Amino acid sequence: MRTAGEELRAAMWMYAFALVVLYYVVRWFRELERVPDRGSKYVYITGCDSGFGNLLARHLDKCGFCVVAACFTEKGEEELKKSCSSRISTVHLDVTRQESMDKAANFIKELVGQKGLWGVVNNAGVSVPAAPCDWLTLQDYRSMLAVNLDGVIGVTLSVIPLIKKARGRVVNVASVFGRISPVGGPYTVSKYGVEAFNDSLRISMKPFGVKVLCIEPGFFKTNVTDSDILIKSVKTLWEKLPKETKADYGDDYVSKVEITLKEKISKMSDKDLMKVVSCMEHAISAVRPRTRYSPGWDAKLFWLPLSYAPTWLSDYLMLKDIVRPERAVA
Repeated sequence: MRTAGEELRAAMWMYAFALVVLYYVVRWFRELERVPDRGSKYVYITGCDSGFGNLLARHLDKCGFCVVAACFTEKGEEELKKSCSSRISTVHLDVTRQESMDKAANFIKELVGQKGLWGVVNNAGVSVPAAPCDWLTLQDYRSMLAVNLDGVIGVTLSVIPLIKKARGRVVNVASVFGRISPVGGPYTVSKYGVEAFNDSLRISMKPFGVKVLCIEPGFFKTNVTDSDILIKSVKTLWEKLPKETKADYGDDYVSKVEITLKEKISKMSDKDLMKVVSCMEHAISAVRPRTRYSPGWDAKLFWLPLSYAPTWLSDYLMLKDIVRPERAVA
């Protein structure tokens, strides 16, 4: 027979479990309601040539929104126009150039009129150059920050008056690597910056009725996680290294990294991009969107919990399977 103390603990666990289930059921019902009049709401999406941005543009078009899809190439614009309804508008955008952002913003201002802009989704981003920190120069950092961080800030500021007018949404695509840094180089730096900008903007815009939401995906199969692109970046940077740095890492370091990247990325990358797109769509269309979304089981069950772990533990787990430099201290 169980003691009174054991029965009490069992009852407490049951109540705790019931409360967790109740929380998620209530949240699910609250999040079902969608905003009305989608046909009069304009949504501006960056990085629509491929990947998440391209899929989101198509998806929101099917949902009835008026999409303004920003592409870097004419080919991207043409393909979206062919595959979407007449509601979609496309615009060329280079997020590293102020005049390009201003030109796109002026186009949108003429398009939306007095209604304002319902939403902007800052999706454009790159993942290279990628390598250990001591392989890189300040310019390597600047080139990525110009797209992944400055681009997010610049695009947002260029249309924020229109967003305020509509009491709309700003959706910033960060990464689970904006919470933890398992890789060297500027990518995680840029995503930490997006997280900081997102949080400060959310507080600033709250009095104006503007919602600011953040998407933090795990590993998904896109150009950002393309092992061939990442390996090419590593090889290019290796060739530029001074002899003493190459000696630190060893002649076979790059070949080992290539094998490791291909194995890990193929195992970890989720091919179902709609998991991320569905979160983006919810952030734009739900009456009660979440503040943060973390699509991907690796994000939910590994990376986010690891970001809250003690530093010694997270460092141990991230260093456990890395390719060790030849001159690494034992």
